[in-house]
Amino acid sequence: MKITVVGTGYVGLVTGACMAEVGNDILCLDVNPEKIRVLEEGGIPIYEPGLQEMVQRNVAAGRLHFTTDVARAVNHGTIQFIAVGTPPDEDGSADMQYVLAAARSIGRLMTDYKVVVDKSTVPVGTADKVNAAIADELQKRGVQTPYAVVSNPEFLKEGAAVEDFMRPDRIIVGANDEQAILLMRAIYAPFQRNRDRLIVTDVRSAELTKYAANAMLATRISFMNELANLAEKLGADIEMVRQGIGSDPRIGYDFLYPGCGYGGSCFPKDVKALIQTAAGDAGIDLKVLTAVEEANDAQKHVLTRKVQTRLGQDLSGKHIALWGLAFKPNTDDMREAPSRETIAGLLAAGATVTAYDPVAMEEAQRVFGQMPGLTYAESPNLALAGADALVIVTEWKEFRSPDFDVIKAQLKQPLIIDGRNLYDPKFVRAQGFEYLAIGR
Repeated sequence: MKITVVGTGYVGLVTGACMAEVGNDILCLDVNPEKIRVLEEGGIPIYEPGLQEMVQRNVAAGRLHFTTDVARAVNHGTIQFIAVGTPPDEDGSADMQYVLAAARSIGRLMTDYKVVVDKSTVPVGTADKVNAAIADELQKRGVQTPYAVVSNPEFLKEGAAVEDFMRPDRIIVGANDEQAILLMRAIYAPFQRNRDRLIVTDVRSAELTKYAANAMLATRISFMNELANLAEKLGADIEMVRQGIGSDPRIGYDFLYPGCGYGGSCFPKDVKALIQTAAGDAGIDLKVLTAVEEANDAQKHVLTRKVQTRLGQDLSGKHIALWGLAFKPNTDDMREAPSRETIAGLLAAGATVTAYDPVAMEEAQRVFGQMPGLTYAESPNLALAGADALVIVTEWKEFRSPDFDVIKAQLKQPLIIDGRNLYDPKFVRAQGFEYLAIGR
C-alpha cells in the first residue's frame, strides 16, 4: 500500500520505517531540508534502538523514501499519516498549527480519495478541526473529492518504540467511515497476526484514550514518589511497599518505581494538555491530574535537596559527579528531563558538576550550551574524579553493576545519592558508602 507520513520526528520516522518493514511503499515528508538530507544519507535525527538499521534497510530495498515536496507527498499515499509536533502552547495546551497546516496542504493538493490519519498526540476535537480545514481547502478549489479523517494515536515508549510498533499491545482506530476502517485494518494486519489487537472507536474516544493512558501512567509515578517521600520520613522501605502492593493483580508491578520525577516529550506535555482541555473546553478542574503535575514538579528537586541536606545549603567549592542526562534509558531525549532541574539546582547552589550519559551528552550540550560550572566526561568513572558525591539521575544498564572500589577511590568521600534506587542499600553500605536513595 502507498502511504505518506507527514513529519519525520520521533513518531513519524518510527511509523514510516515500521510500515515499510512489512512491505508498504512509504514516502516521508518533512519541510526541514536538513532532516531529509541526513535521512537520505543513512543517518537519523534521533536516537532509538534498532531504528537506524531499519531505516537503512528499507531505503536500500526501495520501500522508504524521503522528500520536502508537499505535492509529491500528497499525491503518493491513499493514507496520509499526520505525525508532526504538537508542542505545548503558552497556556499548556497543545499547539495545533503544524497539524492544521498539514491538513490544509492535503486539502489544497489532493485529487482522489484520502484517509487522513491523526497520528500525533492531539486534543479531543482535533479531527473535527482537521476535517474542517480539508473541507475549507476543497471548497476554495470548488471540488468535492472524498476523504475521511481518522484518529490513530501512537503508544510508543521511547527506547522501545520499534518493538512497540512491530508488536503492539493495542491499536486504537477512531473512525466512522467504513472504507477508512477497512484500509486501517489492512495496513495493521501484519502487526497482529496471532490475535486481533485493533479496537475501533468513535473519533473523540480515540483522541481521549491517548491522553488518558499517559495521564494514568504519570499518576502512578507521582503517587509512588509521594509514598516514597513518606516512607523515608516514617522509616519504611518503599521497595518492600512496592512489592507488597504490586502483588495485588488489581494494581500490578508496572510503573510503581519511585524516582526523581518523570520527563520526556509525552507525560509532562500530555498531562498539561489534558488539564487545559478539561478547563478550557469542558469547564472541569481535573484535581487529581493537577496534583500529579505539582508532585512531579516538586520531585525533580529531590536530588538537589538531598545533596544540600548532606553537604550544606551553600555548595560553593563542592563538586558533584552526575550519571545520566536523558529523561530515561535508551534515548537521547532531554525534554523535561529531571537532570535539567538537578543540574540547574546544583549550579545555583554554587556546586560544579561533571556529567556522563552514554547517549545524550551531545543533546545535553545543545540544551545547556556553554553553562559555567558544567563539564562532561567520556566515561562514568572519569566523571567521578575529585567529586564530593555521585548523583544518579537515569537508570542506564551500565550503571547497575559498577565497580564500587573504583567509585570509592575516585570520590573525595564515599557518598552516593541515587535517584533511581539502582542498588541494594545493605550491599552498598557494606562496601563503606553512605547511600541515600528514594524512600529507602
